[in-house]
Amino acid sequence: MKSQNLDELSRIVDLNKIESAKNSINEANGLPNECYLNDEYFKIEKERVFFNNWIVVGVSSSVPEIGDAKPFDLMGTPLLILRDKNNKIRVFHNVCSHRGMILVNEECKLKNTIRCPYHSWSYNFNGELIATPHVGGMNIHEADGFIKSKSNLKEVSTHIWMDLIFININKNKKNFEESIYPLEQQWSKFISKEDQKLIRHAKDFGYFNMEVQSNWKLAIENYCESYHLPWVHPELNRVSNLKDHYHIEDLAETFSGQGSNKYSQQFDGNKKLSTFPNWPNDLYQNSEYVSLFPNVMLGIHVDHFYAFWLEPLSNNNTREHFEMYYVGDESASSDEYKEIRKKNFAFWQEVMNEDVGVIEGMQKGRNSPVYNGGNFSPVMDTPTLMFHKWVATNLTK
Repeated sequence: MKSQNLDELSRIVDLNKIESAKNSINEANGLPNECYLNDEYFKIEKERVFFNNWIVVGVSSSVPEIGDAKPFDLMGTPLLILRDKNNKIRVFHNVCSHRGMILVNEECKLKNTIRCPYHSWSYNFNGELIATPHVGGMNIHEADGFIKSKSNLKEVSTHIWMDLIFININKNKKNFEESIYPLEQQWSKFISKEDQKLIRHAKDFGYFNMEVQSNWKLAIENYCESYHLPWVHPELNRVSNLKDHYHIEDLAETFSGQGSNKYSQQFDGNKKLSTFPNWPNDLYQNSEYVSLFPNVMLGIHVDHFYAFWLEPLSNNNTREHFEMYYVGDESASSDEYKEIRKKNFAFWQEVMNEDVGVIEGMQKGRNSPVYNGGNFSPVMDTPTLMFHKWVATNLTK
């Protein structure tokens, strides 16, 4: 099977160029242009990179009540996010088992069932087929030999972490707790498991999205490193200079990024946001920004947390979703902190918008036949090369 998969990939892209991304930084080149431009490659990446790994497809706070349902299209695969009767988030393939009709077309609140609009086959919130009108003829709702349980909805492996909805389509990845363990260890110096439960999605100034005319990987690559700060983020660099940053590289190669030793807590007059209770006093000015492979970028601070997750639309078009969180209900929801939330949101929205020009510029540059995938600084680019290596490994394993 591996040989067959590699044959398929080799028809599209030179495998030697992909393997180059696994080399040491002085000898490596980044992923070749085809990995950013080719439609056939995009389909292979969908299967090997996105379907074979834990990826983010939304946040649980966007479906806060029982029966809340939201369809999501993952690179052409229709999914349905639902909060069930036990207040649990479930993700199903959004397709009726009868004739393949899409079950839910837009965000809504369901009462007790998921009903197909075509022939009214209906499923409960556990995905079990419970009603098949006239399946055995007019007014006959059962049929000899027809076993409803064989036509239940197909559920996707799902886990909620820090409000993020992670799924694994192919159900072949190690369990989520093992997968997230390296990042939890990295952040254990800041927050405990109990602290994680304190995050609340901002009531206002908590979400935006934007479409960027670039491949999704370029957003991850850019976020990994602080090298570009002085030129792309002059205001951010003024308060947290390039020299104040350090690299973050997971030994298990599941995430990489950067940290800062000079974060200033958000405040308005004498009002300050609530902070994580177990965050050490000597690390109050530390913040960390990691790309958790493949499609989510995270930022953690003593007084807020954010997630920036990517929805690939095509090889040159990506929708970016930004979610803002605070510590406890008061900071996240009360009018007393509204101005701070507004200022903090505006700051990060500006920072993220500043990246758009370089990400789209790199996408355009990928059309150059002389570009070799990238030559890396042996000091400044190690987090970005780690991501290239991770993609290359997923493509060829």
